[in-house]
Amino acid sequence: MKTSQRARQLPKLFSAFFMITCMVAGAALLTATTSKSQLAHTDEGPLPDLDGAIGWLNSAPLSGKSLHGKVVLVDFWTYTCINSLRPLPYVKSWAAKYKDAGLVVIGVHTPEFSFEHEPVNVENAVHDLKVTYPVAIDSNYRIW
Repeated sequence: MKTSQRARQLPKLFSAFFMITCMVAGAALLTATTSKSQLAHTDEGPLPDLDGAIGWLNSAPLSGKSLHGKVVLVDFWTYTCINSLRPLPYVKSWAAKYKDAGLVVIGVHTPEFSFEHEPVNVENAVHDLKVTYPVAIDSNYRIW
């Protein structure tokens, strides 16, 4: 393989690595909602308090209590960051494919720029990006 071909593949490899790293970290964090006696691995702590959201899209507000015992993937993202946008097709696919098997996907939109703090901008982005799973708007960084 030529060097130029390898260089073109690096962004794809980085994106896949980033996505897998986020998934492993998220899975470790979220399985902690199960009691220690039910876990075959180390408890990584409680699910972040979702009450810090200033609003929710695609769902009524969710809580750790309502998600207890479920497999939950939390995707912390922002709609202008390429590192959030690259894994989005995979997260959307998993949400659709494994919904009937019990997977709950939650997006937590945590803004990077001032205009991303506006709920209407987040709502427009969620609509434009065709995100259908619940999204917590974390403009005050209380979930992050």
